[in-house]
Amino acid sequence: QVQLVESGGGLVQAGGSLRLSCAASGVTFSRYTIGWFRQAPGKEREFVAAIRMNGRSTHYAASVKGRFTISGNNAKTIVYLQMNSLKPDDTAVYYCAADAQLILSNIRNHVHYDYWGQGTQVTVSS
Repeated sequence: QVQLVESGGGLVQAGGSLRLSCAASGVTFSRYTIGWFRQAPGKEREFVAAIRMNGRSTHYAASVKGRFTISGNNAKTIVYLQMNSLKPDDTAVYYCAADAQLILSNIRNHVHYDYWGQGTQVTVSS
């Protein structure tokens, strides 16, 4: 059974940094695409970043490109999201998600991911 557990959220001032972790179990990690999504109160769940663990290609939302970095470790089955230069608009619950069958055009759409973690809160104060 696939399980994803996020950690690393918290409260940080604008301009600060956080590193989120997504620990996976029950998967052959190298076959999966791991995505990070976020959802703020009253808003739709939105794509943040994704990494394809077979070739390590990475993909980012325009709003975080240059500030966030996604990386993965196949041996430890962990994916990280390093978040720098955080802004109040980054405040949300952050979720990691996994799927083994994603085609490239579906990576940014949360409906195509089969497995989800419970989420971790990130709050950025101004």
